[in-house]
Amino acid sequence: MKVLVCGGAGYIGSHTCVRLLEHGHDVVIFDSLVNSSMHVVEHINELSGARARFVHGDIRDEAALKAVLASGVDAVVHFAGLKVVGESLEQPLYYFDNNIVGTISLLRAMQSVGVKRLVFSSSANVYGNPDGVPIAEDAALRVTNPYGRTKLVMEQLIGELCKADPGFSAILLRYFNPAGAHPSGQIGEDAHGAPSNLVPYVAQVAAGLRDHLQIFGNDYPTRDGTGVRDYIHVMDLADAHMKALDAMDRVGCIAMNLGTGRGYSVLEVVAAFERASGHTVPYEFVERRAGDVAEAWADPSLAQQVLGWRAQHGLRRMCEDAWRWQAAHPHGYERMIAVA
Repeated sequence: MKVLVCGGAGYIGSHTCVRLLEHGHDVVIFDSLVNSSMHVVEHINELSGARARFVHGDIRDEAALKAVLASGVDAVVHFAGLKVVGESLEQPLYYFDNNIVGTISLLRAMQSVGVKRLVFSSSANVYGNPDGVPIAEDAALRVTNPYGRTKLVMEQLIGELCKADPGFSAILLRYFNPAGAHPSGQIGEDAHGAPSNLVPYVAQVAAGLRDHLQIFGNDYPTRDGTGVRDYIHVMDLADAHMKALDAMDRVGCIAMNLGTGRGYSVLEVVAAFERASGHTVPYEFVERRAGDVAEAWADPSLAQQVLGWRAQHGLRRMCEDAWRWQAAHPHGYERMIAVA
């Protein structure tokens, strides 16, 4: 297929583009580069041995999207969106405008041109504070922050379009906690400023770029008092998107979880990263963050049933690959050195 990947230069988007190109798909990357770099596109092409077309554009630019879609696109994978929970609390209107208005622009453009296959990058944030674990797709949706709100509204918009147009197919993929990097170390999670996710923050501490890790709370009712989450390798996510594209014409509109089905505590992640990197990760305990939950991990059985997909990589592999990326790119894509 010819696939338009909105946000294809981002963390999960870039890894997915590599997989799509490796499997013979024709890829068009549409990205504003607000949270990414042209260096990523170069690495995507090098790793895949193929060449993606790149279009610099904003997801809210409906005319630009129509022009790309009219070039013979068969399906869209939608990663484009802002994703930092803390930032969304400070700038909710910015998130609503970029994520929700951008998705409306994309859906209108798709409808206008007649492209009716969509894979959407959603989030386990739509579940908020769950009643229990593991979390299945029929769990209550009760978002606790503006970022999660945008993901839920985006899901609902897509769902309403599917109802209005039975020919429109959409798979909504709810990620749990993406981690790791491409095994080559050439692409990974390039955090702009302080990382908002645990694994890249731990990686920067291990690399000596930060003094220590702050762990928010050690009094949760978990096995070691720290929060437990479901971490999933970014390459497993990339494979899930590829399988979702293959399943588009037989599933209609469906939401499904992407996770391993197992939770790891913050301290377990720190210990695993120390083993992978050979470096100590100093940490201190601080007060819990508002809105954080004790435990959250997925029931991924629906994705296995519908897509024939299951996560292949465990925490050790995530940490090893994340460290390989961190060691080669201590300051992100703009500066590269040999792997330590």
